[in-house]
Amino acid sequence: MDLPDGWTAVVAEGPGPFVTRARLRRPDGSIVSWRSREHRKRPGRLAAWMSGLFAAGSMCFAAGAIATQWGSSALETAIGVTFFVGSLLFTSAAFLQWLEAVNVSWRGEGAADPRRRWRPISWEPRRIDWLAALVQLAGTVFFNVSTFAALKHGLDTRQTNLRVWTPDVAGSVCFLVASALAYAEVCGRWVCWRVRSVPWWITSVNLLGSIWFGLAAIGAVIEPSTNEPLAARLDNVGTALGAICFFAGALLLVPEARRASAQPATA
Repeated sequence: MDLPDGWTAVVAEGPGPFVTRARLRRPDGSIVSWRSREHRKRPGRLAAWMSGLFAAGSMCFAAGAIATQWGSSALETAIGVTFFVGSLLFTSAAFLQWLEAVNVSWRGEGAADPRRRWRPISWEPRRIDWLAALVQLAGTVFFNVSTFAALKHGLDTRQTNLRVWTPDVAGSVCFLVASALAYAEVCGRWVCWRVRSVPWWITSVNLLGSIWFGLAAIGAVIEPSTNEPLAARLDNVGTALGAICFFAGALLLVPEARRASAQPATA
């Protein structure tokens, strides 16, 4: 942690090599508690836009999966466009999340330092939230590639698995890793149970959503013998349920930011 002059960390702990919570001593000798996620979250336009974009992207994926399962083949193009738009919304939200992680000030008690210059990028791999934001942003880009490639008709089995399924799997793995890191940040360790915590619910449902996305990717692989998905129902159900989980997590982002702002540092 990059502490201001005169500040010291009495206790610093977290999962593995990461610091996610600490007790800090001010220069006057008083003690305050610090948690990385609460320190980063603040109400305002950023939280509102992240919530709205993640929610809208989730709705697109859920609608696309439901239409694929029960719609007609005439809707194929519209469904493909819906998935692609949803992936762009995910990327926009993930980019804002990345900017939030990059520009948070770790000096002092507040989340923002007015004297600090805004920056679009940083290199802080020792921060768990920075890693989670970066990996999730990469995952959304993989989904951009996958859903865009799926718009092209007439691909054979090999082309579909290479251009559509492979980036889809990569995106799903990124989402799973990012969700696990975000969950561990909230817990302060790799596993915990905190049903009264809004951040815990957000990261838990997102982790569950990532698992569903991963199962959907497994079912989406094209079998060469039939040129059909290995398990189409698993693909569609997994995508729909995963999107619903992400939608629930997105709706909780604004209340979380308000609650974090209202909670003073504790002695």
